[in-house]
Amino acid sequence: MKTLSETWFAEGYIDFELKKYTLLAYLQQVNMYFNESKLYPQLSDVIFHYNNLQALKKNKKFLQEQFPKKLTGVQIEKLELLYEQIIGDDELMQELEDIISFSADKLKTTISSGTELYEFVEDKLNIFPVGLVPLDTHEGYFFLSEGSFRHTLVYQYRLSIFEKHDEKYRAIRTEYVNEWERNMVNTYENIKAELLRNKKDLPNPAVYSIETELTFPISETLLPVAKRSLVRYISKAA
Repeated sequence: MKTLSETWFAEGYIDFELKKYTLLAYLQQVNMYFNESKLYPQLSDVIFHYNNLQALKKNKKFLQEQFPKKLTGVQIEKLELLYEQIIGDDELMQELEDIISFSADKLKTTISSGTELYEFVEDKLNIFPVGLVPLDTHEGYFFLSEGSFRHTLVYQYRLSIFEKHDEKYRAIRTEYVNEWERNMVNTYENIKAELLRNKKDLPNPAVYSIETELTFPISETLLPVAKRSLVRYISKAA
């Protein structure tokens, strides 16, 4: 897939028409993936670019704390130097502001489309515990089943808490374990029992099932949405 650099709007020749078609070509591919019900990494990438432009539009410069994951110190310094060069040219600055305004609107529309798909998928998920839930739920397993529920994908998860701007957030790390074919023998309870027998590192894990009657791409949509939904489910139950 065609991607945009963090500074695509100000690289090379700063021309509204040129940047407009660069952005539209990128968004055309993103929407193509959305039409195939594939959300990630496209949705997070579009959100990043939108926040990037909004920060520049609001602050007139890039601030390091707003881009802790994407931009290095060297990149930020480069952006600030670029801004200093542009700000002295009124005509060039106006061209850049037009590019930013147009692009932010188009990115926002695409985000709305992706968010609508995300919420649709999320609404179709059914999450429930398998057996008794221990007091410590920060580590365990979840079972992921879609469509006819003939197959169950099993993942081990671990929740962690990190702080950002004086706020606490929960993050989840997952590791694929195995796939079971659902039948009268391989019930959720029996799969859980087999995990306890074979994986001694988690003697009393929390185990959850995440089901949906619809079929979505696993890695691009269902798994990312399921992970975020499980974090919220566990957080509310805590």
